[in-house]
Amino acid sequence: MSNEKIPFQVWILTLAAFAIGTAEFVIAGILPQIAISLSITEGQAGYLISAYALAIVIGGPILTIYLARFNKKAVLAGLMSLFILGNIMSAYAPSYDLLLVSRVIAGLVQGPFYGIGAVVATHLVSEKMAGRAVGQMFAGLTLANVLGVPAGTWISLQFGWQNTFLTVAAFGAVAMLFVLTSIKSTGHSEAKNIKTQLMSFKNPMLLMSLAITTLAWAGFMTFYGYIAPIAIHITGFSENAVTWILVIVGVGLIIGNILGGRSSDKNLNRASVFWAVMMIASLIFVGLVIDNKVLFVIAAFVFGIASFANVPAMQLRVMKHGGDGQELAATANISAFNLANAFGGFLGGVILDSQVGAGMIPYAATLVPLIGLVIIMKANRQQTKPYIEPTPAH
Repeated sequence: MSNEKIPFQVWILTLAAFAIGTAEFVIAGILPQIAISLSITEGQAGYLISAYALAIVIGGPILTIYLARFNKKAVLAGLMSLFILGNIMSAYAPSYDLLLVSRVIAGLVQGPFYGIGAVVATHLVSEKMAGRAVGQMFAGLTLANVLGVPAGTWISLQFGWQNTFLTVAAFGAVAMLFVLTSIKSTGHSEAKNIKTQLMSFKNPMLLMSLAITTLAWAGFMTFYGYIAPIAIHITGFSENAVTWILVIVGVGLIIGNILGGRSSDKNLNRASVFWAVMMIASLIFVGLVIDNKVLFVIAAFVFGIASFANVPAMQLRVMKHGGDGQELAATANISAFNLANAFGGFLGGVILDSQVGAGMIPYAATLVPLIGLVIIMKANRQQTKPYIEPTPAH
């Protein structure tokens, strides 16, 4: 079992996740340029984060209920087509309002793609490799932060933020091509009616797991979404320096994703508590050293590790309680992540435009995750029964 390798199809899902993750997080690097171009405040530009995230929260579960019964290859390819359209619209949006609309269209894709894709990934490996398979797919998100977001930021500085979205659309086209050519036309689920899928949400442990994701993750986008204005206005970096700062943070995200997947496979409950505590501590660390360039970069790197180490644990916890509605539960967890992102984008924007300013953002980012940590510990105490084994999708 120790010699089992991640199948090639999971790597294809990783590539698609890279394109989608770049679209979501690239706002963190180009936010100041968008604000100047559209004559809005940086806080208002940050609401583009919330618009994208809310599209995932609302649209993801609805689309998944409908799409879960169809051929997985066709569904994933169709979602990538919509993703490409949304990003092309973003590139040519002449106003802030239309840019918001285009972000909503692109955001509709992420929930069902990650939710259905994560279920497919776990069914391609043994149960003992489930955490690693989910972590591998979500490595696309971390690679997006190491490569996609810094590259998108550089493109924005050199050629304008519109070209950043066109580049993201091009990556989406490449990902769609690989989905069409590399993923087999299998994986039809037996059509489960809506009532059957929704019945899974009667499981209190599933609901608690979704609450854990929403609350414990809320601090991530509160800080990460505004790392550019914080680094520029508070720490004193130049706009060009933001690109390599994002690379360093992204490396931390990759390390955290790997550590999170492995620790979740060993002991899910313990990993959940440990990484939640570490993310809160890292945010406090950032706040304490925000005036020192070297220490700020180190703290942001530690934040990258601690934050993304939570992702495999949160997703695996929900999927193991999903029962017959596993795809919907997995997508609901993506919605939970993005409800947290929407709140974080809003909270960070409000603080940035307020009198207290960007320097308070890291501290504010710890408040909701502290509540999440309490719920994690409560869930671990209540979990005296074995996990409900998920029903295979095909």
